[in-house]
Amino acid sequence: MSPVSQCVFILCYILLLVTTISESSKILYITPYAAKSHYIGTKDLGLELAKRGHDVYVITPYKEINPPPTYHQLMVEPISIWESLFDKLPNTFELVDFSFASFQMLLYRSGFYVNELVFNSTDVQDFLKQDHEIDLVISELFYNEALYMFAHKYQAPLVLVTTFGNALRTNYFSRNPLQLSTAYHEYGMSSDPFSFMGRLYNLYYFAFDMLMHTFWYLPRQQEYARFYFKDLPEPVPSLKELAGNAALVLMNSHFSVDTPLAYLPNFIEIGGIHLQKSNKSLPEDLQKALDEAKNGVVYLSFGSNVQSSDLAKDKLDAFLKVFGELKQTVLMKWEDTELANAPKNVLLRQWLPQKEILAHPNVKLFIGHGGLLGSQETMSAGVPILGIPVFCDQYLNILQMANNGHGELLEYKYITEESLRKVINKMLNDDRYLKRAREISIRFKDRPMPPLETALWWIEYVIRHKGAEFMKTPTLQMNYFAYHMLDVYLFLAFITFMIVFSCYKLSILGFKK
Repeated sequence: MSPVSQCVFILCYILLLVTTISESSKILYITPYAAKSHYIGTKDLGLELAKRGHDVYVITPYKEINPPPTYHQLMVEPISIWESLFDKLPNTFELVDFSFASFQMLLYRSGFYVNELVFNSTDVQDFLKQDHEIDLVISELFYNEALYMFAHKYQAPLVLVTTFGNALRTNYFSRNPLQLSTAYHEYGMSSDPFSFMGRLYNLYYFAFDMLMHTFWYLPRQQEYARFYFKDLPEPVPSLKELAGNAALVLMNSHFSVDTPLAYLPNFIEIGGIHLQKSNKSLPEDLQKALDEAKNGVVYLSFGSNVQSSDLAKDKLDAFLKVFGELKQTVLMKWEDTELANAPKNVLLRQWLPQKEILAHPNVKLFIGHGGLLGSQETMSAGVPILGIPVFCDQYLNILQMANNGHGELLEYKYITEESLRKVINKMLNDDRYLKRAREISIRFKDRPMPPLETALWWIEYVIRHKGAEFMKTPTLQMNYFAYHMLDVYLFLAFITFMIVFSCYKLSILGFKK
């Protein structure tokens, strides 16, 4: 290489290095909940940002073993939602009996507790004492609104990430169209959401949530923010304003499998963000068992938050009886060390690599609780699902898959030998479920770029454009009357009244003459 070529090469290298450094940003990423499904659904975002050269400070209860060098972990005590709310860990299947209002109040209380866990963290306290120039704050969108105040403290744009699909509250705060006729509340439990009664229930769900959220829950979250954040720049915005002015909302949904809705430009769907290509292989014993299952495999798992070992005895007996009648091999996640009277065709494991199992061609049916991540994994793999919802968005997820033709919904209270036998045999023997599941898989994965790449591109877009204020709707600057055109309607009503009244008076005068 000539001296001139060497100089050009060195200059290009320096230019590339300087460009990389100049584009590197300091990002605070808040994932405070000790719920594995929440962490699994969002962890790749922080890790990939660090791999791209950004300095990422992560508030989390889960420690990564070998993270990138620019991935800084601010550890929070890993106490789960259930541990924080109950003196004794509950049997999670008992939550199926909770009403919408009762379960919503549980989640509100969890939001207060997670604040205390975060602000009592030594790592977080030390971080707050130091001088940091943060370019972007990313926060999980759940019940942790007081933590949005980090964005105001550092005068940085706020990005919100849902671990479920669309969030009606955020639609309301951001002035995104509410569409209550088709956008169902994430914790709703109507079997026919678009019917008159379904829409009536949805209005109740939304009204209850918004009233409690606005007048009881958010004021308390605001108190936490005021108490823990000292010397905030004035004027201090309300948490409602912070949520509404989020630069970007990343939603774990996708129109190909969820109800299509209208979104503002700063609402981006990233459904299936955790579905990265797996480099893992199945353990040898599982690989052998699945390969040799010539009649197919039925896979049962209730995820990380619900344990199969908590099944009521009559429900468990019904499962075992029906499983023993099947010609298929049954792979069952069972958290206890043993299970008496398990049929010979049932293989028990305390932990199972779900994505890898669902990807095996011999798996013919997945039985689960309908959590969003498991639902997306089964859709991606093209496997039919029998869903038994327990809490949160699970009912709605399963209902959507049933309506799409690749799933069935069975409520926990209706589990009997007869009901299980009927629905399992129906799904195993009717090829339409598997065919439809394959079609859903193709359309779910047919995108310009993978969901993680989509999320990263939009996050860096917000950084490049200093918060991308131009993506937000101007209605955020309008008051309630102006936004809903009430002043215009009142004016037109007044003009109409005056015209009618004048015509009436003139007609009276003409009649007298």
